[in-house]
Amino acid sequence: MPRPILATVHTGALRHNLQVARERAPDARVWAVVKANAYGHGIERAFEGLRGADGFALIDLDEAQRVRALDWRGPILLLEGVFEPRDLELCSRLNLWHAVHCSEQIDWLAAHKTQQPHKVFLKLNSGMNRLGFTPAAYRAAWARLNALPQVDEIGHMTHFSDADGARGIAHQVALFEQATDDLPGERTLANSAAILRHARGPLRGASCVAADWVREGIALYGSAPDYPEHSAAHWGLEPTMTLRTRVIGVQQLQPGDTVGYGSTFTATAPMRIGVIACGYADGYPRHAPGGTPVLVNGQRSTTVGRVSMDMITVDLTAQPEAGIGSEVVLWGRAANGARLPVDEIAHAAGTIAYELLCAVAPRVRFEVD
Repeated sequence: MPRPILATVHTGALRHNLQVARERAPDARVWAVVKANAYGHGIERAFEGLRGADGFALIDLDEAQRVRALDWRGPILLLEGVFEPRDLELCSRLNLWHAVHCSEQIDWLAAHKTQQPHKVFLKLNSGMNRLGFTPAAYRAAWARLNALPQVDEIGHMTHFSDADGARGIAHQVALFEQATDDLPGERTLANSAAILRHARGPLRGASCVAADWVREGIALYGSAPDYPEHSAAHWGLEPTMTLRTRVIGVQQLQPGDTVGYGSTFTATAPMRIGVIACGYADGYPRHAPGGTPVLVNGQRSTTVGRVSMDMITVDLTAQPEAGIGSEVVLWGRAANGARLPVDEIAHAAGTIAYELLCAVAPRVRFEVD
């Protein structure tokens, strides 16, 4: 039989989380962000749950081709735009919309020969200071694009740096309003955190979330962008991936016995521990400390000692009925309906859910329910 570690993608949960964005931004269309292979879920596996979106947003041309191969005929947006001039040929062929965030991309468009003018989203650097034109340079960039016969429509976009925290979005919304004032074109500002936290944020007297398009990323995959302030359950989000395995060995410990590499855990009382088929080569974070929660047969327990390449040890002392073959959920849903949010595991490991979901290794088998 195959090694008993399995990741399950929950189609219904994806569909539910997409609806959460629609309810919070009822006047906007929704980009389903499927970059990084749908945040580790797999584009092909996630597609059925996401096909109700108005468009797909991603990074790689390869991923855009995969979405088109699924017979998607609606909008696809390249969030970082093209990386070299010849990428524009594929944009024309696949009818891709793409971001424009630097002068070089405008130069490439100006030299591009096409029978099909492109739809682009001009990106404003409103304070994130990654990609985009500064407010001072934005209108000149728009004028250059607007003069090109290769460009059909010009939308406007920015990205929030602090939508999940106390600083909020007002300062960036103000810069966006100033830079785009009186310019035609669709607007997209809100990421997951803004959709959930700032549904009443100002934009031209309306909701910043309702600015034509919203971009649902991590919330689509059942993670709260502002955890631990708020949980996924607080926002009504459902877990979209379950990572589960089974107990493959049991050890009895006496006081003074140690566990695993580096002997980082020492038993202070008699203990019963289970060895489970999962490790950092499967994508589980090596830096997750002992005491990170797991579900054993749907009941809470914790890890013990250091995460190895292929194995983790968990505490079975309070569960005498657990043994070889018992189900262990690393995150997601147990067979009895109990849940272990991926945010909780990420927080214990000092990281974020994005990293865990995207890091599930190729050797892990997947299924779709």
